[in-house]
Amino acid sequence: MNARPVLSNATRKLTHEVEVMDERGRASTIAIPAEQPLTIYVDKRELVTLMTLGGAPEALTLGYLRNQRFIKNLADILSVQVDWDVDAAAVVTRNGIDNIEERTATHTVTTGSGEGTVFGSLMDEIDAIALPADARLKQSTLYKIIETIRVHRSVYKQAGSVHSCALFAADGELIHFVEDVGRHNAVDAIAGKMWLDGTAGADKIFYTTGRLTSEMVMKGAQMGIPFLLSRSGATQMGHMVAERLNISLLARCSGKHFLLLSGADRIVFDDLAVAENA
Repeated sequence: MNARPVLSNATRKLTHEVEVMDERGRASTIAIPAEQPLTIYVDKRELVTLMTLGGAPEALTLGYLRNQRFIKNLADILSVQVDWDVDAAAVVTRNGIDNIEERTATHTVTTGSGEGTVFGSLMDEIDAIALPADARLKQSTLYKIIETIRVHRSVYKQAGSVHSCALFAADGELIHFVEDVGRHNAVDAIAGKMWLDGTAGADKIFYTTGRLTSEMVMKGAQMGIPFLLSRSGATQMGHMVAERLNISLLARCSGKHFLLLSGADRIVFDDLAVAENA
């Protein structure tokens, strides 16, 4: 297992109560997501500001650095300390980030909600990614995952306006569940948790409530995950990247319904009778 950096534990309250008035003039109090800026500093150099719920800021910071390919080895990170008094995450590394000026010079804005940016070309490393050829996902396991998400306690059910991402084991058991104001933050936090735990993605399933864009699919691939599920849909480039990597891309996952866009050879239809009668 990789050496773990020293981490703060700076989880914030995820909702904020506000007074509202409905269409009949009735006053009440509701909960809304508690969005907060978090500026990431690496060795005292400002890197990026993310808007986040703040539920897993250390994991978010680590996952961002991992998925943006700034740092490849967890052992190169000495500490991540989050201080909400100044809305900052201070990362200390062993040897810094190689060529950081050059690598942050090209800034590509993506279709992501919240912070969805990529430094450099999105496709630079795609051909170096190899996912396991023998990974399989049972239709019955897919239904188990959808039902687990449906009944899972969440900020969305209380306050709305957030995205959820989750990581599941091959048997459909929930490993990690993260919500944030943008799906990119949520997937980065999942990546950070996997990094900290030394969890491989080869037999895992990733779920998101948001759409699967090219960057979301690339992040899933970098995490080594061959199955990407969305309650929403996928974009053309997301589909193209998934086909190129033979990722099973499943959209509109709700109840007993799903649309398989790519990677059909990885799916085991063991529950067809149930699906036909649903």
